[in-house]
Amino acid sequence: MGIGTKLVSLAGRVSDSLPIGRGLDPVDVQPKGWFEHERGVERLLESFRAVPEGERVRLAKKTSNLFRGRSGKAAGLDVSGLGGVIDVDPVAKTADVQGMCTYEDLVDATLRYGLAPFVVPQLKTITLGGAVTGMGVESTSFRNGLPHESVLEMDILTGTGEVVTCSPTKNEDLYRGFPNSYGSLGYAVRLRIELEEVEPFVALRHVRCDSPEELAEVLGEVAASGSFDGERVDYLDGVAFSPEEAYVSLGRQTGEPGPVSDYTGEKIYYRSLQHPKGILRDRLTIRDYIWRWDVDWFWCSRAFGTQNPTVRALWPRDLKRSSFYWKLVGLDRKYEIEYNVLKRPHGEPRTERVVQDIEVTVDRLPEWLHWFFQASDIQPVWLCPIRLRDGVDSLAGRGEVLSGEETPWPLYPLNPGELWINVGFWSGVPGDHVSPDAKPGAFNRVIEDKVRELGGHKSLYSEAYYDREEFADLYGGDAPERLKEVYDPDGRFPTLYDKTVTAV
Repeated sequence: MGIGTKLVSLAGRVSDSLPIGRGLDPVDVQPKGWFEHERGVERLLESFRAVPEGERVRLAKKTSNLFRGRSGKAAGLDVSGLGGVIDVDPVAKTADVQGMCTYEDLVDATLRYGLAPFVVPQLKTITLGGAVTGMGVESTSFRNGLPHESVLEMDILTGTGEVVTCSPTKNEDLYRGFPNSYGSLGYAVRLRIELEEVEPFVALRHVRCDSPEELAEVLGEVAASGSFDGERVDYLDGVAFSPEEAYVSLGRQTGEPGPVSDYTGEKIYYRSLQHPKGILRDRLTIRDYIWRWDVDWFWCSRAFGTQNPTVRALWPRDLKRSSFYWKLVGLDRKYEIEYNVLKRPHGEPRTERVVQDIEVTVDRLPEWLHWFFQASDIQPVWLCPIRLRDGVDSLAGRGEVLSGEETPWPLYPLNPGELWINVGFWSGVPGDHVSPDAKPGAFNRVIEDKVRELGGHKSLYSEAYYDREEFADLYGGDAPERLKEVYDPDGRFPTLYDKTVTAV
């Protein structure tokens, strides 16, 4: 049996034993309403009250988009009734959404009204609560900022066992401190978010850049002007394959009918960007554009052989989605398939996982890319410009607990008006890439040092190796502890450092 046949056979067996839920196509998502929401909240509170005092708690959920392990014991909270859309108001252009609702369900509930969230993270199973308590970015982030900036109001289960409502004018310290808290302060039960109007199609232009310097220049100019060659830009991201080959993708909403591409079959989206020079045009439906990266988990599906033409032709269409690839990763973590089958028989070391999103300012991007491509064989990398929404610096105070903070979101400081570039890379290097006797996570530690040298920072969804002093310098100083004294005084949740670095 060839490797391609083995991979397809494995996919079939995994899909039979582990139901994947939804396929690739839209479904009719009906809001569940406020009565059902209140029932779900009550089940959550009952499960919290059932946990003995002093014992830590966590969400009892089966899926995660985190790339770090978890240690320690904690009782699971019942979130089974908190995974849907509560209500969509197409006139006010808002949606009330439960914390465990996936963006896939939210998008299908809002697109029928010609509306979408301001920022939709790239993977379908990312939840609203997860994107706000963690960090999410996408190609609207150059004009709409980060997901938490379009949140109007939140209900959060705190460590006191209470559901606290917060907004820019109510319990503002919790509202400001919740983003990037990763469950260290509590969990979002309900979020009211803004929606924006969208057209049925996205017209794309892929602009080739032949150096990191040219790439940074184009990203900076488009982010500043909102246009390119006189044409409006609504979506902006890019991909770099090497220092000599990178592409800026410019999307414009349009209602003009016409043919569209389909990357859920044999064609692969990120490969469609590549061309020898100039500008390449393409078109997608708005839904296919939103989920363009999910079909192949950006490019990570190649690890499972799905980008081999023979395998891809046989691979079931509905299994081309990140939620299924996650299940395959889970099997590899459990049985160490890559090491035992591909590495150990040839005397090769284990692979060090390098799965990170870092941010540097646009002026430091060329230096980062030159260094990264020289330091590793990882390619391509994703590029996404980020800037806080206009006007955020004119908002009111930060709340009593956070009074004196200079940034609107203190646990992930970004200065208003400053353009950052998120660089995402998701692969691995040989376990002895830095030196045979290096500490675990050796290359990830080198990355952290380089990012800090460039004045940047990174998202905390994956492994982190900072000491406590470095961590505090990058992620809010003593603000996490000040917030915790108010909203989790008994330590029912791990601290932010313990949650994201020591993996509690």
